[in-house]
Amino acid sequence: MKGLLVDSVKGAFRLTQTAKVLGLTGSKWVLGKRPPNPVLLRQVFEQLGSTYIKLGQFIASSPTFFPKEYVDEFQYCLDQTPPFEFSVVRKIITQELGCSPEKVYSYIEEKPLASASIAQVHAAKLVTGEDVVIKVQKPGVENVLLTDLNFLYVCARLLEKVAPKLSWTSISGVVEEIQKTMMEECDFIKEAKNLDTFRAFLLESDNHDVVVPKVYKQACSRRILTMERFYGSSLTDLESIRKYCDDPEKTLITAMNTWFASLTQCEF
Repeated sequence: MKGLLVDSVKGAFRLTQTAKVLGLTGSKWVLGKRPPNPVLLRQVFEQLGSTYIKLGQFIASSPTFFPKEYVDEFQYCLDQTPPFEFSVVRKIITQELGCSPEKVYSYIEEKPLASASIAQVHAAKLVTGEDVVIKVQKPGVENVLLTDLNFLYVCARLLEKVAPKLSWTSISGVVEEIQKTMMEECDFIKEAKNLDTFRAFLLESDNHDVVVPKVYKQACSRRILTMERFYGSSLTDLESIRKYCDDPEKTLITAMNTWFASLTQCEF
C-alpha cells in the first residue's frame, strides 16, 4: 500500500512537471520567443525527458514518415541530449556495485561520450587495464517512462473514442508496445544477456565481419552496464568511415544484411 502511494505521488509530480514545461513553452511563444517549429519541438521533447526523447529518436530514424527538417533536427536526440552531473554518475555506480568506483575503474572520463533517452555513456578504464565504456541509467527514468506512457495511452484511448475513424490505426496499441519495449530497455542485466545471445547468433551464422562488445559482468547491474570500448564512427558519417575502411558501402551492406538475418534467426 505504501509503495502504491509513493508511485501515485511520483506520477502526480511527473504530470505536474509536464504541464509546467508545456505552460512555460506556451508563455514564451506568446511573448514572441518563436524558434523554427522543428527546433521548438525538439527543445520541448528534451525538457520533457526520457519518454519524449525516445519519441524524438523515432522521428530522427524515420525519414519516410516525417519532413526532412524534423528528421535533421531530432538527430540531436540520438546521443546529444543534456547529460546529468558526474557526481550523480559516481553515486549510482557506488550504489549499484556496492563499492567506490575506484575499486573497479582506474579512470572514468567525467564528460560523457553520449547522452540519450534512458542512459548516458562514459569512457573508462578498468583497474585490470581494459578500455571500457560505462552505460549509466538516468535517475528515476523508469517512473518517468511509466507515468508518461500511461498518460499517452489514456490520451490515445480517448482519441480513439472521440474519433472512431482513428481506431483502425490502433494508436493505443502502438503506445502499449512502445511501453513494453522501453521498460525492457531499463534492465541492463537483460541487455547484457542480449549481447551474449547476439554474439552466439553471429557465431552460428558464421558471420566474422561483425563483432559484439565484451561485457564485464563484475561491473554490471540493472542500472550499470560496462562494456569493451570500440573506436570508430557513426554509420551516417560517410567521411569518417572512409578513415577506417576502404569500402564504406560494403560496411553498410554488411550491417544491413546482419540486421535482416537477425530478424529471423536471432533469439530476441
